[in-house]
Amino acid sequence: MASSILPDDSVFLDFRTQCLSTENWLNKYDKSGMQVWVEKVPAAIKTNNNVSRVHKIKCQMVMKDVSAATMYDVIHDGEYRRTWDPAMLESHDIARLSPNADVGYYAWSCPKPLKHRDVVTLRSWQVTEEGEYIVVNFSVKHPEYPPRSDLVRAVSIQTGYYIKPIGPNSCTFIYLSQADPKGSLPKWIVNKASQSLAPRVMRCVHKAGQNYNILPEMDPAKLSIQRGDSLENVDERSKTEMQDSEDSC
Repeated sequence: MASSILPDDSVFLDFRTQCLSTENWLNKYDKSGMQVWVEKVPAAIKTNNNVSRVHKIKCQMVMKDVSAATMYDVIHDGEYRRTWDPAMLESHDIARLSPNADVGYYAWSCPKPLKHRDVVTLRSWQVTEEGEYIVVNFSVKHPEYPPRSDLVRAVSIQTGYYIKPIGPNSCTFIYLSQADPKGSLPKWIVNKASQSLAPRVMRCVHKAGQNYNILPEMDPAKLSIQRGDSLENVDERSKTEMQDSEDSC
């Protein structure tokens, strides 16, 4: 029997470990409460002169004014993404795979003369007993979503978020990604661009969390059952007669 494509607990544990580790990571940016790291290239790859490897990048930000639960909702809200992701062209869920996994489609714009990109990913999520939120995704093939001629199909090797509460209305937010935009872009350009792009994305996500509308709580005792006999009996006969007259013309 073929093994399931769905991530198991070991995937989430490994992703969490990567997010929290500083070993084998080079700090490239540290400013205004935000840090960006790039994974060190293993010596074996350097020896082989392999220059085609896409770097793994990690960005961390302490959000002192947004709760972990709110940031988790922001990440899951596909419609809300339109308000903070100016590059997004199209995004929608395709299907639910399990109670904590789905497959979705995302397309985004690239500056000219580059072609726009798209990706199909399997996304899975987990909430730990400590209240940590972990979301991971990777590229998959979907029979109804083949690569399009007008877009370049990118590949998410592994991308995700780790959100840890540090207070009732504050959290540590970590974004980790290894993604290949494909096309003819040299990998060194991709790696350089991702280092400058990550902080901008994090600021947009933070702002989205600050502005995210959470339904207010309400005491259910303020509500009562609506009965039909308590409503005004509106006479609509004249409107019905007018409609009949127009239909007969």
